[in-house]
Amino acid sequence: MPVRAGLGLAEFPFSDAAAFWKWIDLCDAGGVDSMWQSDRLTGPQPFLEAMSLMAALAGRTRRLKFGMNVLSIGFREPLVIAKACATIDFLSNGRMLPAFGIGNLNSPDWTATGLPTAGQGGRTDEALDIIAALWRGETVDTDGKWFKYRNASIAPLPVQKPLPLWIGGSSPAAIRRTGRIGTGWSAGLESPAQVAPVVAAIKAAAIAAGREMDPEHFGAGFFYRFGPADDPQVEARRVGLQKAYPQRDLTDIIVTGGAAEIIQRVADYHAAGITKFILRPLGRGDEDIYDQTRRLIETVLPNLPQPKIPV
Repeated sequence: MPVRAGLGLAEFPFSDAAAFWKWIDLCDAGGVDSMWQSDRLTGPQPFLEAMSLMAALAGRTRRLKFGMNVLSIGFREPLVIAKACATIDFLSNGRMLPAFGIGNLNSPDWTATGLPTAGQGGRTDEALDIIAALWRGETVDTDGKWFKYRNASIAPLPVQKPLPLWIGGSSPAAIRRTGRIGTGWSAGLESPAQVAPVVAAIKAAAIAAGREMDPEHFGAGFFYRFGPADDPQVEARRVGLQKAYPQRDLTDIIVTGGAAEIIQRVADYHAAGITKFILRPLGRGDEDIYDQTRRLIETVLPNLPQPKIPV
């Protein structure tokens, strides 16, 4: 199966907006498949709001696809989400890749907003059903536990039919949710060994729901840096991740060295059933991030399994 590699951002590592757009232009011209923004609303570090960025990317780029990894439905109304995604997909001529989940329950967004984490699984399920129905062009009337809509519909509809509905999370509930309604799945910080059983479980859950998941619609990601493993930038990221996820083995989530090491980690995930990748460059300042991105474009992307060109 072919591999498609995108780049991802969590916090905003650039000096200003002009530096960020220079990076986006580099990715768009360099053959990067897609751009992904993590979702967070509050915090001391600069962090772009995911849906606002999707709209901006639709206007700035011509080829690049883009998505949220993943948008936390707990902070947003499904009608607003559905309308915004449909609008962005329409204006970008079908380049939107929406991805949803409950979000990190340890995120400071929950405390900042005062919203409860309890019951968010059920709310997410209800919201996803509404979003998918609106994208199909249906008029939604619902008396759910969380949402009560009357005569809700949207237009224009998304260009993509169906508009992809990727789902994040690896809990049993997230696996069932993906098998029931998802068109794709995006891993969090799982290693290749941890991803493989989740992929198998989602495929089984889809079959149990009378559906079949496209084998090319499973994604994962990792951080990378061309350079030594003891680079201060790498060590800082490793310490930060381990502090946030103290119970997890994050050995495989950061790759250092050269193109061969990055390609091998992609191959490890590929063997576990992953074909879509979100690679996150680690860099110090604008020029360092540009350099890390150029090296990926020039030495890694051409050496990944490519889609067959029809003859």
